[in-house]
Amino acid sequence: MALFYQCRFDAYQKIVCYCLDMLSSTLVGQLDLANKALKRYAIGIEGNKSNMTSVTTPETIKVACSSCNLRELCMPISFGADDMKRLDEVVATRHHVKQGELLFRDGEPFKSLFAIRTGFFKTSVSTPEGHEQVTGFQMAGEIIGLDGIVTDQHSCNAVALEDAEVCVMPFANVEALSREFPVLQRHVHKIMSREIVRENSMMLLIGNMRSEERLAAFLLNLVQRLHARGFSQSEIVLRMSREEIGSYLGMKLETVSRAFSKFSDEGIIEVKQRYVSILNAPALKKIVNPTGCV
Repeated sequence: MALFYQCRFDAYQKIVCYCLDMLSSTLVGQLDLANKALKRYAIGIEGNKSNMTSVTTPETIKVACSSCNLRELCMPISFGADDMKRLDEVVATRHHVKQGELLFRDGEPFKSLFAIRTGFFKTSVSTPEGHEQVTGFQMAGEIIGLDGIVTDQHSCNAVALEDAEVCVMPFANVEALSREFPVLQRHVHKIMSREIVRENSMMLLIGNMRSEERLAAFLLNLVQRLHARGFSQSEIVLRMSREEIGSYLGMKLETVSRAFSKFSDEGIIEVKQRYVSILNAPALKKIVNPTGCV
């Protein structure tokens, strides 16, 4: 398991190196790449039309970043009104994904990043034994699809845990506009860096924490991310199953259930099927960090 996450960490390091190479390119090289990227984008849009079965016309599905209430979460907050109008060019379409459907699959050619407008996703890979290994959970305001940048193909499956909607951002278009707006490029780098930190934290969870500490850290992280989107600091609706949580945390289903029951018996949380209320957040934090050190 630790080797698996180390490989994932190495992959994200390659992404950062890729971005640094982009920054060090000469202006002439940048303009040439931008022109090529725009051509690939135009071709890509035509090629993608046949895959977007739920799409009607560009006019009815066009998404304006400037009017999106999640733009502060997935786009630079320092953009002015005029810049935001240009940023609207990044988004090609809005795509609906039904619960259980794949947004992209392992081995599929990488063409776009996806900003989640509504809904929850999980990413997973298949082990050599054929079992599913959950590698992450993504929610509204987060960007998914970064795994495909290094090799130009996706290295995991992305499945909707509920009916969802994403903004499709062709990567060629993101590249071209990033060279025009350095603040956008820095923002993309921050997103990639955040993924590296998340992968590194996951390695720590798997390698050094007991089962109860893993679940406590998972719940605290989840409620923190939801609170940043305007939701309650103490109420969670788990879109993922106990089995999926166990796969992500490296725990058996029975162990996950026992940990939930223990927290409930101790008055730390209240569980009603998929609804979880955090009754004693300090106690939950103490499980993760018993020494009180930051």
